[in-house]
Amino acid sequence: MNPRQLLAGWLSRQLSPEAQAWLEKSAVQIQSSGKDADLFLAVSLVTRKVGKADLALSEADVREASMSRSGWDPRTWSADQAARVLLILGLESDPSRLARTLEQLCNTADVGELAAFYRGLPLYPDQPRYLSRATEGLRTNMKAVFEAIAHANPYPSEQFPDPAWNQMVLKALFVGAPLWPVVGLDRRANPELARMLCDYAHERWSAGRPVSPELWRCVGPCASGAMLQDLERVLKKGTDPERAAAALALKASRDPAAAALLERDAAMTKALARGELSWERIVAPA
Repeated sequence: MNPRQLLAGWLSRQLSPEAQAWLEKSAVQIQSSGKDADLFLAVSLVTRKVGKADLALSEADVREASMSRSGWDPRTWSADQAARVLLILGLESDPSRLARTLEQLCNTADVGELAAFYRGLPLYPDQPRYLSRATEGLRTNMKAVFEAIAHANPYPSEQFPDPAWNQMVLKALFVGAPLWPVVGLDRRANPELARMLCDYAHERWSAGRPVSPELWRCVGPCASGAMLQDLERVLKKGTDPERAAAALALKASRDPAAAALLERDAAMTKALARGELSWERIVAPA
């Protein structure tokens, strides 16, 4: 099944008969009338008609989602978000109209609506068409909207050029959003991002403020020179999670000097060898 069919099935299983009847009628009306106003009205009524409960998914549902669209993980979606995206996907046979209508919706949306529209990014046809909208969304001061783009969403890792990707990762740290839910975090590591993050770490240190251990995950693969000195500092003086992060980052570095630094810490070297250290153990929720 395609994503639209999956969303429809999940919602039909969860919604009351009245809510399901309204959703089906609205979807048919949107597709048959050709009037944008029908979509605008239905989207605005979703919360009232469908509610904001979490989307109830089984592990089999999650696997089906990933099979229908690689990288799609709807486990953090709510019913109203799923319903809004379902209604928008009613226009998927006309990519130009969908893109135009979505732009209009985003320009007048509230926080909840924006989060839904951005969560749907990986499901819309003609993916490059939404690059400007997605990067515009990253400028928001609303954390929920930012995380709808940055978290559990394969669109940024697939479509963002390095400058936009780097700014997204840096902003996640700046606003206190975790990095572990960012799809493609390790694959998109790059030297410019590593440099930016080390500069950010120095700013935090100068202000006497802590640095997220996750920052070093994006530095490690490109770490060399002064970056290794930063990791050495963290390995020597950091908290236990920070030291573990520095060890993992040093292990990921291709610079032979990184291995030499790591060997000086026998305890961390042994912990790595025993498989006791991982980014998941450091930062993922229990």
